[in-house]
Amino acid sequence: MAKALFGHVGGPDPQMVQEMRRLQKRVRDLEDEIGRLQARNDQLSAAVTDVTVSATDREPALA
Repeated sequence: MAKALFGHVGGPDPQMVQEMRRLQKRVRDLEDEIGRLQARNDQLSAAVTDVTVSATDREPALA
């Protein structure tokens, strides 16, 4: 009876474990992508701010 119960309860399903690992890797990959995109966005925002500041510092041509 103990063998029957152990077989019924069993261990983790190998397919479920594999799917869980795949999903965890996907989450890590997406988190890394978010980090890269945020860094790139910060670079672009800084570049736009620099251009905007330099454009407002100029004197108008027809003053």
